[in-house]
Amino acid sequence: MKDWIASYIASQQRALAGVTPEVLAPLVATLRDAYRADAQIFAIGNGGSAANASHFAVDLGKGASDVLPRRFRVLSLTDNVAWMTAIGNDYSYEDVFVRQLMNYARPGDVLFGISVSGNSPNLVRAFDWAKATGVKTIALVGQKRGKMADLADQLVVIPDGHYGRVEDVQMNILHLICYAFWEHPEWVD
Repeated sequence: MKDWIASYIASQQRALAGVTPEVLAPLVATLRDAYRADAQIFAIGNGGSAANASHFAVDLGKGASDVLPRRFRVLSLTDNVAWMTAIGNDYSYEDVFVRQLMNYARPGDVLFGISVSGNSPNLVRAFDWAKATGVKTIALVGQKRGKMADLADQLVVIPDGHYGRVEDVQMNILHLICYAFWEHPEWVD
């Protein structure tokens, strides 16, 4: 058991080490620009990535915003179960995010998609719509990259295919982005 645990930890460390400051700094800059423009930030994902999207919205919207002159406008589209099930029932599950974006998103806003495979039809459909509408897109994906990688304006590929490890690194990245503003509120000036 100890060998398996040591191997898992080593694999997790390799996955995190595969993400560099050069890749992450532009994401912080994009969210800084969104803050300055008072643009809306949307987060989407499925399963564990949906939980990460929710966690990100809380940390950016509450935590980081608590130290800033005004608040980030951030919303996880994974959190309104009644709306998601109505869309899924009346249209299709592939529309659960895009139909929410149709109500909220405007050109210049930011869509943050979180996925291990990068191929979830509901995420891909939202990215297609966002690009056509002038919404900036950021994708955090695993090593398979998927269709989201081709659609994203900004892309972070986590070099692993293990769902747990990729979702853990996603959360590391999302925490890093939130704490960039939380610990350095002067960066929004």
